[in-house]
Amino acid sequence: MVTEDQPPGRRRRLPRGVGLAIGGLASVAMIATLVVTGLEQRSTAAHAYEAALGGRQLSIMAPANPGGGWDQTSRAVQASLADIVGRSEVYNVGGAGGTIGLPQFVRHSGEANELMVTGAIMVGAILTNESDATLEDVDMLARLTTEYLVVAVPASSPIQTMEELGAAMAEDVGSVSIAGGSAGGVEQVLAGLIAQAVGADPAQVSYVAHSGGGEALTTMLSGSSTAGISGISELAPYIADGSMRALAVSSAEELATLPGVPSLRDAGIDVELQNWRGIAGPRGLEPDEREALVAMLDEMHASETWNQILEDRGWGDAYLTGPELEEFIDEEQQTTEQVLRSIGLVE
Repeated sequence: MVTEDQPPGRRRRLPRGVGLAIGGLASVAMIATLVVTGLEQRSTAAHAYEAALGGRQLSIMAPANPGGGWDQTSRAVQASLADIVGRSEVYNVGGAGGTIGLPQFVRHSGEANELMVTGAIMVGAILTNESDATLEDVDMLARLTTEYLVVAVPASSPIQTMEELGAAMAEDVGSVSIAGGSAGGVEQVLAGLIAQAVGADPAQVSYVAHSGGGEALTTMLSGSSTAGISGISELAPYIADGSMRALAVSSAEELATLPGVPSLRDAGIDVELQNWRGIAGPRGLEPDEREALVAMLDEMHASETWNQILEDRGWGDAYLTGPELEEFIDEEQQTTEQVLRSIGLVE
């Protein structure tokens, strides 16, 4: 090693080992600086969250049984928040499209360490189940993702195409059983819209409701129902391994996540429907607590972990907060009620 402040030809070589020692010390100093800087950044970023949590561990309710989209989303949020708030807990309260978990969550008023995943399914279930608790009783913090649905049959089914399934529904809609999530959720809404589009009575759809995606999947795989409807990320592994055959997706066109699978419109059924999922806090939060939780979600949304999960699952990035979110929720409730009335699920 040579020093860099001497003229050419007069550079002084340091004794053996001194250069290594200096280099080592420089590396240690650099690492120490990076660690301290990282700690300072982590402290600054985490301070507001830690103050809002009040030393309590963050808990995230998945208002459905394990295996479905809400459960997957809750655990994706947990993983993505690990570097921000440290350890957190996910717990499941399944049933009735989230309307069993919802009133339990409402009781956590003012507790900033409690979050709940929610979404389009709960909007419909609140109406069909005439739930006393509604989204007005929680504090919506963010919309997180969107996802299209897939209509599929078990591999052993004689039905090969969406056109064949649509024809069977048009001929005798009551004889075609369709498995999916909770009553009033987006899966049942899609089944009703498909029936309506093929000229059948949507109120006569034989829909087999389940309290969680895992239970619905069991029914689909067993062949106990004619077909099934679920989020793409929930069925993609079983479509990939040949256990199920995808007939159509609920997007406007074919999706890269399921190449070769037509849209419902490609199959002659003029229907498009997208699910969304978000996250709520309880009512009664202090303004600084709410601000800290939204900032926490902002940071999660920008994280590499979260964005990798979106890519892996094929979820759409639909992040939305603030007044725009409030406007979206109001419109979603009105639209969902109109659709449910049109297909006979709400009087």
